Amino acid sequence: MVSQDFKKSKILIVDDNPNNLKVLSATLDHGDWDILVAVDGESAIEQAIYTKPDLIFLDVMMPVMDGFTACKILKGTPETREIPIIFMTSLSDTLDKVKGFELGAVDYITKPFDRDEVIARAKTHLHISHLTRQIQEKNIQLENFNQNLENRVQSRTVELSEALANLQKVQIKLLEREQRLAYDAFHDALTGLPNRTWLMQRLQHLLNNQHQLYAVLFTDLDRFKVINDSLGHLVGDELLKQATRRLKVALPARATISRFGGDEFVILFEDISNLIEAENLAGQIQREMALPFKLYNYELFISISIGLTLGTDEYQQSEDILRDADIAMYQAKQKGRGRYEVFNPLIRDQAIARLELENDLRRAIDREEFCMYYQPIFCLRSDRICGFESLIRWNHPSGHLISPAKFIPIAEEIGLINSLGWWILEESLTQIQIWHQQFDDRSLWMNVNISPLQLKQVNFAQDVKQILQNLELPSDCLKLEITESCLLESSKAEISALEQLKQQEIRLCIDDFGTGYSSLSRLHELPIHTLKIDRAFVKELATNAENSIISTIIKLAQGLNMDVVAEGIETVEQKEILRSLDCGYGQGYLLSIPLPVEAATDLLSKSMLN
Repeated sequence: MVSQDFKKSKILIVDDNPNNLKVLSATLDHGDWDILVAVDGESAIEQAIYTKPDLIFLDVMMPVMDGFTACKILKGTPETREIPIIFMTSLSDTLDKVKGFELGAVDYITKPFDRDEVIARAKTHLHISHLTRQIQEKNIQLENFNQNLENRVQSRTVELSEALANLQKVQIKLLEREQRLAYDAFHDALTGLPNRTWLMQRLQHLLNNQHQLYAVLFTDLDRFKVINDSLGHLVGDELLKQATRRLKVALPARATISRFGGDEFVILFEDISNLIEAENLAGQIQREMALPFKLYNYELFISISIGLTLGTDEYQQSEDILRDADIAMYQAKQKGRGRYEVFNPLIRDQAIARLELENDLRRAIDREEFCMYYQPIFCLRSDRICGFESLIRWNHPSGHLISPAKFIPIAEEIGLINSLGWWILEESLTQIQIWHQQFDDRSLWMNVNISPLQLKQVNFAQDVKQILQNLELPSDCLKLEITESCLLESSKAEISALEQLKQQEIRLCIDDFGTGYSSLSRLHELPIHTLKIDRAFVKELATNAENSIISTIIKLAQGLNMDVVAEGIETVEQKEILRSLDCGYGQGYLLSIPLPVEAATDLLSKSMLN
C-alpha cells in the first residue's frame, strides 16, 4: 500500500499499444492511484492540461507525434511544465536517453515492464513531486505568516531542510547518471576508446575548420573472424583489448584512435606536415601489430590492413572521408593483407562503377536484358555443324553489350549466379529443342557453361535432369562445360554433384583443357565426354612444327573414348593441321563467330543443306 501522501494521486499513461496500456494500468492500479490513459500524443496533451495529473508515463515511439515531441510541448505549456514525465521505451541507445533528459524527462523505464521497478519509480517521482509542491506551498505560506507563527515556521523549516536534502541527493544521483550517459554515448564499452559518434563529430569539426592537415587511417584486423569463430568471442574480445593497447603505444600525442565497429579502428592523425608522416605511422602500427599476442593459452599472430587518406578541401562530410579511407583499406586487403594503401580517386570511381554494375545486374533478369548467343561447333571432317556453345550477353541499359567475362564473376560474388545459371540453362535447352523440331535432327547438342558455385546446389543434377524431361530432350543433347581448374579444385560437394550427373547420364565437357594439369585418374573416373583444347595451344600450331602437346591431348582423349574440340581456330592453316591430327571438332572465328539466334538458325539451315 502507498502512504496517505499519495492517495488519489493521478497518473496519466500514454501509449499507442493497448496491451501496454492494459499491463501498466493493472500494475499501477495496485498503488491505489487514479489511472488515466491516452493513446497518442495529442490526446495526452489535452488530458494533461484538463486533468493536471501528478505523474505522466510517456511512450517514446508513437505514430504521428512521438514521445519526444509530446514532452517538448508539455514542458513548454505553463499548465503542464511542472508535471514529472517518465519515458517508456524499448530503445537502448544512450543518445535517445540523453535527448529525453534534455527535453525535461525525469526518468526512463524499459519494455517489457518490471512491476516492482514501475511501482518504485512511480512512488519515487510522486514523492519528489509532492515534496516540491510542499516547498512551493510552504514558501508562500511563510511570506503570509506573521511574527506570531515564527516558532512554527522554524519547526517546519527543519522538515523542509530535510526534504531539500533528500531532493539534493536525488538531483546529485540524476546528475551523475546523466554524466555517465553522456560519457557512454561517446565511448566504446569494450575498449573504452572514443566511438564512431565521437569520431564523426570530431571529423566534421575538422572539415568545418580547415586550418590544418590531417590524415585518417582506417584499420582492420586481418582474419579476426577466423579467430572469433574458432576460439570464441571471449578470446576475440581479449584480442581487441590487447590490440587497442598496442595501437595506443604506437600513436603520437597528435593521433587519436577510435573503435569504428567490430575489428575496425580509425586513427585520426592531426596537425601533420605531409603524407609521409602518416605513412610512417602506418608502418609503425604494422610493426607493432606483427608481434605475437598471448591470449589465455594461445599465442596468435595477426596482421592489420590500413587504408589512408588525407583531409583536403575536397571533403565536405565526415562520411565521405571515411568512405575513401575504407576503400583504400579494402584495396590493401585485396593486395595481400598486412599492408597499407593510400587512397587513389580512381579506386573510388572503380568502386562506384562496380556498385552501379552490381545494382544493374540484380535487376537485369527481371528486365529481360540478357540474351543468348550461340557459337557453332563444327565437325572438322565434314564441315557440318554438330552442336553449339551457348554464350550469354548482357544488353546493358547504357546501350553496350557486356561480355560475361565482366559480369559473371560479379554474379558469383553477390550470389546471383544460381538464378542466372538456371536461366541460361533453360534458354539454351529451349533453343536446342526448337532446332531439333525445326530441322528434325536430334543429334545436335548444346554446350552450356556452368560455375563451380552451381555445383554446390542441393539436387543440382536432379534439377538439370528435370529441365531435360520437361522439354522432352534426351540427356545426350546437353554437355555441361566446366573449366579444368574447377575440376582440380572440386570439393566433396562438387565431386558428389559430378557423380550424380554421371548417374543421370548428363555429359561433361572440360573447358580450357591443358592449362591446369588435370589428374588422369579423375578424367577416367568422372563422366567426362569431351575435352576442349585451350586456344593458347591452337594459336601455337602454325609456329610449332611438332604440335606435340595437341597431338598428345588428342591421343589421350581417343584412348579414353572422349571427343576433342579445338577452341579458337582463326586460320585455315590451324584448321588443316587439326584435321591432320585427327581432331574431331572445332570452333573459332574462322568457322563462325558467336551468333544471335536468328543468324545461328540461318547458318544451321545452310549446314543442313550442305
